[in-house]
Amino acid sequence: MHPTRLRSRMVNMEPQRLGASRNTLIGALEPHAPGQVAEHFERVSLDNGELIVAAGKRIAHAFFPESAVTSVLDVLADGSRIEIAIVGFEGMAGWPAILRSEVSPHDVRVQGYGGTALRIEMPVLLDLCVAHPDMCGVLLRYVNAFVVQVGRTAVSNLRDPVERRLSRWLLMCHDRLEGDEIDLTHKTIATMLGMRRASVTDGLNALEGGSMIRNRRGRIVIRDRGELRRMAGDGYGHSEAHYSQTIAPFGK
Repeated sequence: MHPTRLRSRMVNMEPQRLGASRNTLIGALEPHAPGQVAEHFERVSLDNGELIVAAGKRIAHAFFPESAVTSVLDVLADGSRIEIAIVGFEGMAGWPAILRSEVSPHDVRVQGYGGTALRIEMPVLLDLCVAHPDMCGVLLRYVNAFVVQVGRTAVSNLRDPVERRLSRWLLMCHDRLEGDEIDLTHKTIATMLGMRRASVTDGLNALEGGSMIRNRRGRIVIRDRGELRRMAGDGYGHSEAHYSQTIAPFGK
């Protein structure tokens, strides 16, 4: 796939209240947005691996995931990419434009099976932010919550052993999925987390040995979320609590 080509497909979306979307951030916007704001959004279907925001490219749209889960990836000089954050139904992709940065510093790519998102043209969203400051305030609170997540990711990457990092990451994915299955290969997880594949395999095997997950080729099933939380320590829960306090309840 060409790195700047979006393959999003539009699906039927009748005009409706923003709060009818599964996206929690959209729901938080609704009290501050007049009814006609909904007409500017379109629901799109996103494929696994689809690049919806490209590093170094103009941010043309904002995406508010519903069932889709996305990885925000820092792009290194050698072309490798490491995940710095996860965005699902609690957030949005393309938020740097809210801060008047026209070009994205990161890639945002769809994980797993894909899913749906609400999409809006960025110039339209920026005009709405000017016209409705309270709506913009909600989006800025999300930007702050995103930064808190990135900060805790940095701390976890520097401090925590593999099993703790994997536990935190699995919990974050689990929060954004309807079920208990995470469909990603060990190689993909290793690439996103900047680990060796062998380290990911060993770490997942250790978690499976503790009956926290069931680990199969290309599929991980969460079995004991409570024990995963214990294993993750304070790497997990800080950014989730911040989001819950400033925007809306979040986390399983």
